[in-house]
Amino acid sequence: MNPRPPPLYVGRFAPSPTGPLHAGSLVAALASWLDARAHGGRWLVRIEDVDTPRCVPGAEAEILSQLDQLGLRPDVPPLRQSERGALYQAALDRLQQDGMAYPCACTRQQIVAANSARGLLPSRHAELVYPGTCRPENGGLHDRRARSWRLHLPAAALVDWHDRRLGAQRQAVDRAVGDFVLRRADGLWAYQLAVVVDDAAQGVTHVVRGEDLADNTARQILLQRALGLPTPRYLHTPLVRAADGEKLSKQHGAPALHLSDPAATLATAGAVLGLTVPRDRSVRAWLDRAILAWRAAHAAPD
Repeated sequence: MNPRPPPLYVGRFAPSPTGPLHAGSLVAALASWLDARAHGGRWLVRIEDVDTPRCVPGAEAEILSQLDQLGLRPDVPPLRQSERGALYQAALDRLQQDGMAYPCACTRQQIVAANSARGLLPSRHAELVYPGTCRPENGGLHDRRARSWRLHLPAAALVDWHDRRLGAQRQAVDRAVGDFVLRRADGLWAYQLAVVVDDAAQGVTHVVRGEDLADNTARQILLQRALGLPTPRYLHTPLVRAADGEKLSKQHGAPALHLSDPAATLATAGAVLGLTVPRDRSVRAWLDRAILAWRAAHAAPD
């Protein structure tokens, strides 16, 4: 009997159209493209525009143009989260039917006050842990109007997972985050639910993204389990930091990529990933050598 062939590798890059790509987002895009190409897989681009108030007109077109100039072209046309609300609603309906999601009436200020009463003070960059005020076993909404929907965490919310770069990871989601939001008070879909539904629907087998998103992984694994969906393999890339040590981001005014010399821009991003691939005048030639360097540096992902 012939052994079953390994599953097709499917990777993705999922930018939010809140502005053009910058040096930090290029590192994640390049790593995900290289990992897919080095392992003979498919590479997708997903426009994560579910948070519509933050989206900037024209940013999607600019991002796709930047990727094209850098030779990072998806294998199929990009998918947009703003067109997929029915899938997210179906996932939430299933969680509700299974008793794994519940409505919440709490505002952020009320959550802060509840935590402060327990001696838990919010700290910079830390998650605001939800204390379970509106859990059904705690009396539910207490005659208040529902504002959002949350995942009812299981009793065992300790998640162990492996990152291909960072190694063994562990998070007690109940203590680090609490029951997290699936649909926001403004009616928009939460990132955690949308990304889990889309990764499964697109058959994504390997997620390569920035290290700042590693903290989301345990929550996404819990959602995958709750919905009976497969868990991809994860690799979180190094962050590009500004002079003050903060992560380079659009929110902090990161400048758009300079694309007068695309191959040089790629080489700079490759250096952040630890690739010693010299600059080349040809984008195609640089990418071909980078694929070989990535393949040599990273063992087969399965």
